Amino acid sequence: MTSLSYIFLAGASRGVGREIAKYLTEQKLKVKALLRTEAARAELEAMDIQVVLGDALNLSDVEAAMLANEPIHAVISTIGGLPSDGERADFLGNKNLIDVALKAQVQKFILVSSIGTGNSAIALPPQALETLGPVLAEKHKAEQHLIASGLNYTIIRPGGLKSEPATGDGVLTEDPRIVGSINRADVAKLVIRCLNSDYANNKILSAVDRNMLFGQPEFAEYK
Repeated sequence: MTSLSYIFLAGASRGVGREIAKYLTEQKLKVKALLRTEAARAELEAMDIQVVLGDALNLSDVEAAMLANEPIHAVISTIGGLPSDGERADFLGNKNLIDVALKAQVQKFILVSSIGTGNSAIALPPQALETLGPVLAEKHKAEQHLIASGLNYTIIRPGGLKSEPATGDGVLTEDPRIVGSINRADVAKLVIRCLNSDYANNKILSAVDRNMLFGQPEFAEYK
């Protein structure tokens, strides 16, 4: 990554995306964040993050944000919505980001998805799958679009998200049967780990806290 390159972050206004923004700036990386509204702008700019207003659901907004003068080294997307939301960004928003990332010739695309997506559906009980089904279907489409794009990717599927401080016990695994909880700050740490290393290139990884597993399954941690 050159000193002129940016990390492009979609979803920085809250949740895992906000935690990722904190860690990126702590590492003195140049960050450009796409925001739908002004709500989080002042806080992010105070962290020395370049803010671009735009909606990931609008392809021209994404092109204007990502194809500007500054080269984009990597894209990190945490965008999504609650089941009660209207038009969901889980697929279409991420599809736009992926398509424009191809044009921008980014080196890596990290997509934060969810346990229960794709082959990890086996990790969730039937009731949870029924409740989350429409959301997970959209996330699965986004995952598949990213894989098919030819971009260098990492897909991270967190378990149930909590807002506590980082425990440092977040782990990644390729085992799709694993389910549990994890703090958002620990997911962010794992995302940064994948950004800074080639070990997770073109991998789909579940993210849980080793002390918050549902059941006590044995599984191989992804080092």
